[in-house]
Amino acid sequence: MGADGIELDVHGTRDGAIVVHHDPDLPGLGRIGDLTEREVRSVQLANGEPIPTLAQALASAPSLLMWIEVKALPEALDAVLLGTIDADPAADRCGVHSFDHRLVRRLARARPGLRLGALTASYLLDPVATLKETGARALWQEWQQVDRELVEVVHQAGGEVIAWTVNDRDRAMELTELGVDALCGNYPERLRAGS
Repeated sequence: MGADGIELDVHGTRDGAIVVHHDPDLPGLGRIGDLTEREVRSVQLANGEPIPTLAQALASAPSLLMWIEVKALPEALDAVLLGTIDADPAADRCGVHSFDHRLVRRLARARPGLRLGALTASYLLDPVATLKETGARALWQEWQQVDRELVEVVHQAGGEVIAWTVNDRDRAMELTELGVDALCGNYPERLRAGS
């Protein structure tokens, strides 16, 4: 579909696996963090496949940029997350972002140079301070809160702005004209210039 990358969400299991799933709970089973990898992987997705581990998801698209949204992660699993990224043959294509800016800062301290992003759904008074405080380079900004001033301020500080979740072609073109560095949406074919 012409996408340059994939954004996916991960959670840690009780026994230390990192699995890919948007929601923190599995209907009928409970919170992923309270379940074992085996219990989580016993659930079949709509396509009949089990919930994948992060390693499996990375292997499924080896040439695409991967942004890994960490919803919540006990510090004890930081090494598992970083080890999974390190094991990828093209580890530098991987980035991690979160709404939990404490988690982003923790990963920045553990792994200087890791591609990091700070997710936000509000217009920050000082987006540059947020990037500096977290150690992130990318500001993942909800698209409705993106304007030219935000993009210019972040760019002047050497950062990048990624607008999310953009699902409308007209909005995608407006945001592109504002100078955002990337668009994240559910319909990649609507986001590519010239399509």
